[in-house]
Amino acid sequence: MKRIIAVLTMSVVPLSVGLASAQAPAQSSAQPAAPVAGRAPLGVTVVEMEAVVVGRSAKRDLLGKTVVNDKNDKIGKVDDLIISPNKDSKTPSATFAIIGVGGFLGMGKHDVAIPMEQLKLQNKQLTLPGATKDALKAMPPFVYQSK
Repeated sequence: MKRIIAVLTMSVVPLSVGLASAQAPAQSSAQPAAPVAGRAPLGVTVVEMEAVVVGRSAKRDLLGKTVVNDKNDKIGKVDDLIISPNKDSKTPSATFAIIGVGGFLGMGKHDVAIPMEQLKLQNKQLTLPGATKDALKAMPPFVYQSK
């Protein structure tokens, strides 16, 4: 009987040591992996965060803001931004601003799509150089497509 107890004890001790070592956290100098969706890391890297910090907020800096021409005449207001893939890549970005021109309390307003490259930020104002209210009203209206 003593022999059976000794054999069992000798069998259990290495097993319990193996379990204890498996539970101990592995010491590694590598940083923990970022959460992953599919195969791409989620969130922004430190380098990308620098671009986020100096970027503009659509909600705070663009939507609802007045657009002026280079003579500082008010010509419209940014009502929306259209997000679509860039010409150069498949990465989506704000490619067009929908500018509401004219109208009073929503009546008679004329929406036009303007490429974002044409809008300039000058003296903390959105400027569309060379534009006038009449020129924007003469453009084809932007109409949202139903899906």
